[in-house]
Amino acid sequence: MFALKFLKQEKFENYDDYIKNGAPIVPDHFNFAYDVIDVLAQETPDAIALLWTNDSGETKKFTFRDLSRMSNAVANFLLSRGLTRGDTVLLFMRRRWEYWILMLAMHKIGVIPIPSTNQLKAEDIEYRIEQAESKAVIAFDDGHIIDEIKKAITNKDIPLIFNDAIAESINTMPTTLERVPNENTDTMVIYFTSGTTAMPKMVAHNFTYPLGHINTAVFWQRLHDGDIHFTLSESGWAKCSWGKMYGQWLAGATVFVFDFSGIATAHDLLSAMATHHITSFCAPPTVYKMLIHADFSKYDLSALAKADVAGEALNPEVFERFQKSTGIKLHEGFGQTETCLMMFTNQWIEPKPGSMGMPAAGWDVQLLDEGGRPVPTGTVGEICVSLKNGHPVGLFQGYHKNDKLTSKVFRDGYYHTGDVAYRDADGYYWFVGRNDDLIKTSGYRVSPFEVESVLLEHPAVREVAVTGIPDPTRGMAVKATIVLNKYFQGTDVLIRQLQDHVRARTASYKYPRVIEFVDSLPMTISGKIRRALIRTLDSAKDTIIDPVKNVIGLGKDEEKQK
Repeated sequence: MFALKFLKQEKFENYDDYIKNGAPIVPDHFNFAYDVIDVLAQETPDAIALLWTNDSGETKKFTFRDLSRMSNAVANFLLSRGLTRGDTVLLFMRRRWEYWILMLAMHKIGVIPIPSTNQLKAEDIEYRIEQAESKAVIAFDDGHIIDEIKKAITNKDIPLIFNDAIAESINTMPTTLERVPNENTDTMVIYFTSGTTAMPKMVAHNFTYPLGHINTAVFWQRLHDGDIHFTLSESGWAKCSWGKMYGQWLAGATVFVFDFSGIATAHDLLSAMATHHITSFCAPPTVYKMLIHADFSKYDLSALAKADVAGEALNPEVFERFQKSTGIKLHEGFGQTETCLMMFTNQWIEPKPGSMGMPAAGWDVQLLDEGGRPVPTGTVGEICVSLKNGHPVGLFQGYHKNDKLTSKVFRDGYYHTGDVAYRDADGYYWFVGRNDDLIKTSGYRVSPFEVESVLLEHPAVREVAVTGIPDPTRGMAVKATIVLNKYFQGTDVLIRQLQDHVRARTASYKYPRVIEFVDSLPMTISGKIRRALIRTLDSAKDTIIDPVKNVIGLGKDEEKQK
């Protein structure tokens, strides 16, 4: 396993040993493309690094030797187009195989990639170009995104380079390249956050970032030489860096990529896993919520041995149903676009359904109250990272071109995540939500996730989002916005049943006094529930509570008309 070159020791006796000695060692002037890929191209040239397929049946395999040679050629092509160290370039590559070659090529010459999702609109793209002062846009020609890019760059002197030109350069450009030196503190990649509550921010990671993902791949996903790992993520998201590139290649695994247009069904995913003998899978909870409704007996998943989940907290009901279908216990992980893996269910502990486990090596995680003081066991506090021993490997260096926002999250010797959690008596951490998502009702603080998990145990509930709405007596009341399973109807009787279901399983103040049935929940383009939008929509509707039925009442204007 190549990652061992960057660790103090090969094996760890227990979690305490791992915490003490498991943080990665970073060499000077580290560059993943040169110091990992090019070296692997010499040591294991024929090992399959990338296994790519699409929904048209095409399949391509790339060895480490291929990646080294091809990335040199593409780097020379980019240099020939006038791009140089420090330039920023937006990438819209969906899950095209050229993306991985491009990323390595840019790392080699110090051009800063900004991976972007193909679901953006022209105004989103224009905002990103202006904020990042991008020198070029590279895109896969899938029709929609090209139209949006062309609108965004109208009257701008910014070249649009297609993936076909990248593919052609592999065969036409020189495959030798003189190493371009870099400092560890140089910006290597920038990600825009999803911007669900504010304008998207530019998260800047430096050249040490890939080594932070040793925790991700080696210790959380438990990958080894010969594993075939499948993380479900488009290239425009930081989760792609988490699961489809750095840590996996450091662990010696093959990265599996399934490039599909549109939306992949449970059948699509399970068929791909069976056909390509996937040994390890990682996806957000929304994907597992879809998979548990499939008939797993129709697919040969005998190779699948490990499965992990991140993106949002995992509902215990999903954990239990997936384990029943596959025999595999899901290992939860926690982190942000701004970080690598911060906490996870590790190999030395038993998974607790719904818990994100314990801190990763190198990450001194503290739960702090509003005054910056550590909170006792069982008490909710903000997840913060102590910086007394410096930045953990994989923590971002700041928000690009935004010192004010950077100083807001890096203060008083901590990085403040804005997420809240509590720690139980066994040392496990439990995600509660974003600070803004907590519901304060009658003096109590309610976690949306906790109520959602209880509601998902009811057979009528397919999806649910819990938020707070203003209440004249309680300050806020708990509201559940629910998508029902087939054959259930949103009646007053069902509302009472759901409320009784929650009352019977948790404290009475947590039950949803307001229930709304909808056809779908608003989601970010990365698949997370947009609770902030639900609150905004409720505010626009001027939602009030019917004190008799405890269901959504009419807005004030509608009540006047009635």
